[in-house]
Amino acid sequence: MEVIILLAVLFGLLAIVVPLLERSKMRISNEDAAKWARWIWPLMGILLFIQLIRMLF
Repeated sequence: MEVIILLAVLFGLLAIVVPLLERSKMRISNEDAAKWARWIWPLMGILLFIQLIRMLF
């Protein structure tokens, strides 16, 4: 039952946040998006490595 409540809250917040973000005037340029995207894979690799270390100890 708790999972259903959690999912309902998450979908409700998503239904509220997405229209607000679409209406906002803040836009990210392609260059800024490329800068952020360049960091995602290395950070995910570091995160996976840290999780592996946590599981071992």
